Formats: sequence, structure tokens, C-alpha cells
Amino acid sequence: MDIRGVPTGVAAQTPAAEDPDALYARRENLADARAAAAIWAKRLEASPRDFESAWKLTRARYWLGGHAPEQERKAILEAGIAAGRSAVALQPNRPEGHFWIAANMGALAEAYGLRQGLKYRGDIKTELLTVQRLDPGFQQGSADRALGRWYYKVPGLFGGSKEKSEEHLRRSLQVAPQSTASHFFLAETLLDGGRRADARAEFQRVLDAPLDPDWAPEDREWKALAARRLSEMK
Repeated sequence: MDIRGVPTGVAAQTPAAEDPDALYARRENLADARAAAAIWAKRLEASPRDFESAWKLTRARYWLGGHAPEQERKAILEAGIAAGRSAVALQPNRPEGHFWIAANMGALAEAYGLRQGLKYRGDIKTELLTVQRLDPGFQQGSADRALGRWYYKVPGLFGGSKEKSEEHLRRSLQVAPQSTASHFFLAETLLDGGRRADARAEFQRVLDAPLDPDWAPEDREWKALAARRLSEMK
């Protein structure tokens, strides 16, 4: 339910509702994710130099941009990019803003066709390379993971490469060997190259990986997708 349907007094009486981190931890409930984003947005509006609220807002908008009703998603992701740019302006030498800008742009590129993909492809790569330069191991090797996906998704004519995709994804797995996202992305890269047995093994690794307490909602989604792909490969 949209948090605009929750009376203000009720939210004020609930301590957890005041803690956006606790709300975001329950982001599988869309209302909690919306509430967390609203709190960070309000804090950023009140204190435009609040870096933590800026980057957490762009992260929350990335999640919402993948889970809100379809008609809302594009505007949410564009707002996520704007929040990320605020974070980068405040702390250009921190990786969070750069990474979540790239994530929001990547979601737009994947969901809204070739024009969006071409519009953002250069900026996505630039932001991810910046994250790599600032902190190569940031967020369990997320820059290499996302670069691996970038090289997989971008046509070869515009810089894509299945070989570079595999290279970056394997590098990310050196940092986080149990990453469900990295194993899933690697499986798709391998499958696209005709390596079905290797791809099947990677999909299975997604299913076998333990849930990461910080990323359990995402892990559950990757596991569901991997199970579906394995079923299709039988």
C-alpha cells in the first residue's frame, strides 16, 4: 500500500517507521520501501548536504524502480539518478553515489529499449569505472559485477564483449564467491556463448548459495530466476 494511505499519526507512533534503514531492510513489502525512500527524501530536502540520505535514496529508488507498478517505474528511476547525482556532488570520492547512478541508469537501459540503452551506456560505464578506481571491492565487487553485465548487454558494435563480461564477472566472484547476482549473470554470459553445461552449473550455484542477510530480498529473486532458467534448460 502507498504510504500516502497511512495516517501521519500512526506512522509517528511506530518507532520502526521512523528508521528508514529498518524499513528498507523490509523492502520486499513495497510500502516499507516507499516509506524509507520518503524519509530519506525528506531529510535530503531539509539538509541538502546529507550525503547518507542522498545515496540511500538513490539505492531505494533503484529497488522501487524494479518493483513499483509499471507506470511509475521510469519516473522513479530518473529520480534515482537525480538523487545519485546529489550524492556525487557532495562526496565525489565516495563510491556509493557513482554506483547507484549506474544502477538506476542500467535499469532504465534494460527496461526501456535500445534508445535508453544507447543514451546511458557511456555514462554507466564511466560511473562503474569510477567505483572501481575509488574502491575495487565496494559492495562485494559490485563494479565488476555490473561491468560484466554491461559488456554482456551492450552490442559488440558499441563496445560489448562476452569475453570481457566473463572476465569481470569472475573477478567479482573472487571478492564475493557466493554472490547470487554474479553467478546468475555469469550463467547467462556462458549460455549466450553456447557453454550450456557451464551455464547450468552457474545457475545451480545461485540455488546453492546461502542468503546474504543484507541482500536476502535480491538473493531470493535471483534464486527464483535461476530455478526457472534451469527448468527451461531441461
